[in-house]
Amino acid sequence: MAVNLSKGQKVDLTKGNPGLKNLIVGLGWDINKYDGGFDFDLDAAAFLLGETGKVNTDDDFVFYNNKEHASGAVIHTGDNLTGDGDGDDEQIKVDLSKVPEAVSKIDFTVTINEADTRNQNFGQVSNAYIRVVNAETGEELIRYDLGEDYSIETAVIVGELYRNNGEWKFNAIGSGFQGGLAALCGNFGVNV
Repeated sequence: MAVNLSKGQKVDLTKGNPGLKNLIVGLGWDINKYDGGFDFDLDAAAFLLGETGKVNTDDDFVFYNNKEHASGAVIHTGDNLTGDGDGDDEQIKVDLSKVPEAVSKIDFTVTINEADTRNQNFGQVSNAYIRVVNAETGEELIRYDLGEDYSIETAVIVGELYRNNGEWKFNAIGSGFQGGLAALCGNFGVNV
């Protein structure tokens, strides 16, 4: 049974699940209150971060144009351009056994593509969530449903996997940003 988290809540992931190695991080959302004539294209991404909270190289940014980390530890399964349908809109696969030692955490984000030109923000998004699934059993381990308190933000750090004393934990972050993907990249030290 999945653990439902609130913003800021942290939970052990591998300690209670010995041998857990392969994860699917699913992100999903629906669109509400929008009739601007454009599709709503949300994009999931992962930032592999060192102790400083920054990427070690620009290649530590996994997204629709860089779908697989060089280590094979993080793989983006593809870009959903509309968010239509039920279930996860985008997924990122994580193999914990392949995460390089120099990576202390992996932050998962969602941004709105062309948010400024399309006049879109997360205030128009509903039912957004992140969930962590055991890829081998299909069991949902963790779920974090984001609230709808993002009126002007165009990017959100949804959650992060992080190392702690040899175990992996999950932190429900839910931190919004203005400035979309460029702002997130700047925050994490990626050159754009």
